[in-house]
Amino acid sequence: MISVIGEALIDLVITPDGAVEAKLGGAPFNTARACGRLGVDVRFVGALSVDRFGSMLAEQLDADGVEPSGLDRVGMPTTLAAAELDDGGTASYRFYIEGTSAPALKVGPGDVSGDVLFSGGLGLVLEPMATHVEAIIESAAPEQLVVVDVNCRPLIITDREAYVARVDRVARRADVVKVSDEDLAFLRPGVDPLHAARELLDLGPEVVLVTTGGDGVHVVSLAGERTVPVVPVEAVDTIGAGDSFGAGFLAWWVESGLGIDGVADTDAIVAAVRAANIVAGIVVTRRGADPPWRSELAADWSH
Repeated sequence: MISVIGEALIDLVITPDGAVEAKLGGAPFNTARACGRLGVDVRFVGALSVDRFGSMLAEQLDADGVEPSGLDRVGMPTTLAAAELDDGGTASYRFYIEGTSAPALKVGPGDVSGDVLFSGGLGLVLEPMATHVEAIIESAAPEQLVVVDVNCRPLIITDREAYVARVDRVARRADVVKVSDEDLAFLRPGVDPLHAARELLDLGPEVVLVTTGGDGVHVVSLAGERTVPVVPVEAVDTIGAGDSFGAGFLAWWVESGLGIDGVADTDAIVAAVRAANIVAGIVVTRRGADPPWRSELAADWSH
């Protein structure tokens, strides 16, 4: 079982011509949905409002095969994010979080089980959720695979030093850390991305995955470094791309029967990254976070 911990919210997608459409979102929410569609056992651990948006979020998780035992229904309104698309389809975000549902998650280390623990995004920012997420990761059992997708959102990080310190603490327990080149520019400004990734690696994880959009994924590990290219596609927008990448990595890993020991195998990591690239490559050809179903992938996707 994969336990995905973090935020669920509503993306108000604003196109360059000013059209607005409400989409279900939140990085961990997207990752959980994508895992469910890819056919692996997954639960979402997060706070959802009892309002209509919250019910829509819960219904979508159910429709995508996500196990609901980690849901905490709360009375606050649903958290909102405005995703403004530029002419190339790239999204920039503004968040409306004060007094809303996502930050209200209160869950202790003993409350989250699973062979794999996954978190990141606003799960490392919004309080009290972030404090609980950090405690869950730091107390993870040695046999649990911990994967963290940093997924920085600078617009809502009010204390950069405290946030960077939290990411570093979480990285010390993580087995796999995923960061984009933009994340690294925020975490280690002025530092070459690969050098910054090596600094993260020195904190404790076995592997750091650096995504760079269409320029490929750099695998930085204790066993060496590799670059995995991506197949060019015609992108509609990038919403959910990184989240679907993470889900593709997790689903391939679980479906291939690999556990905590596999992270020392660079060839296995590279194969998982290739699979993750396939999933992310499909998502960017669609409007919003619409991850593929397992049936849309080749039968030998996990081999």
